[in-house]
Amino acid sequence: MTKAEAKMNKWKKFWARNKASEGYLFKKVAGDYAYRFVRILMLFGLCFLILQPIFNKISVSFMAEEDLYNPMVINFPEHFSAGNYEMAATFMGYGEALKNSFVISLTIAILQVAMCTLVGYGFARFNFPLKKLWFACVILTVVIPPQIIASPLILHFRFFDIFGLIEAVKGETLNLRGSVLPYYLMSAGCMGLKNGLYIYMTRQFFRNQPKELEEAAYVDGCGMLRTFFNIMLPDAKPIITSCFLFSFVWQWTDSFYSKLFLGDTKLLAVQVSRIGAQLDAYLKTQLNMPGGASIAYTNCIVSTGTLMVIIPLLVLYLFAQKGFVESLSNTGIKG
Repeated sequence: MTKAEAKMNKWKKFWARNKASEGYLFKKVAGDYAYRFVRILMLFGLCFLILQPIFNKISVSFMAEEDLYNPMVINFPEHFSAGNYEMAATFMGYGEALKNSFVISLTIAILQVAMCTLVGYGFARFNFPLKKLWFACVILTVVIPPQIIASPLILHFRFFDIFGLIEAVKGETLNLRGSVLPYYLMSAGCMGLKNGLYIYMTRQFFRNQPKELEEAAYVDGCGMLRTFFNIMLPDAKPIITSCFLFSFVWQWTDSFYSKLFLGDTKLLAVQVSRIGAQLDAYLKTQLNMPGGASIAYTNCIVSTGTLMVIIPLLVLYLFAQKGFVESLSNTGIKG
């Protein structure tokens, strides 16, 4: 039997079954195909909405200045140029800013994940006084914007002291502003950027793990910490990967805490916000252009700088996407 004959027999059987079901089979198959088509259409539209601004930035970043004012140039540059990247890198101090951002984001992410995993495990497995109240405070750190506590944070780290001991010994308090120490202290105390969210995520993960694993470890003579590190932590690699990625990305793109504490330390998120002003000053002072930079050209350089900020994050995600996707499928929303 040829393929054409086999296909014809298949269709004959289908229509025979459809006739026997009084048209129900055809309606069901047609409904399934319509549902798949609508789902594909919606996913394509969603992906387009997400990716289209990035594609626009990529296109603009390779345009020469004259292309920006040419109404005939829309998506593809007529005069291809990499000069925008050189200019953005110069204004951002890209090499130094990239190194500082990577070191600070990496160390902060590791510290946040380590502390929040311990706290999340404690909330998931142990009972202690006022447990629900403390967890409600954790949720508040997610809900309350950090701008609300900006003034207390400034005063706290400007006149830093520990129960008055530092002032008693040195005669004055410590000024920690302008250094990375406030970052590390807040992260170690689970009060850093989005730490409440990481505690919640790890708590939900550990709550869904079978308690028999811990009970078996206790019977074998393991203590609480050994059970956590040897039994529970290896299974938590997916959620740890997710928390690390979230922490690294948010720290990489954070400008609020960076401007609040780090002073003149060059970070990519801070430098990219200053490109417009630096470009304008450069054109006025160095090239003697009283009008400065046009809005179109400023947006072009800013778009280029933004791409240079997010490219390292895309590279990081390519290496960590397997663990990230696995964590999304394994982490429950158990109450």
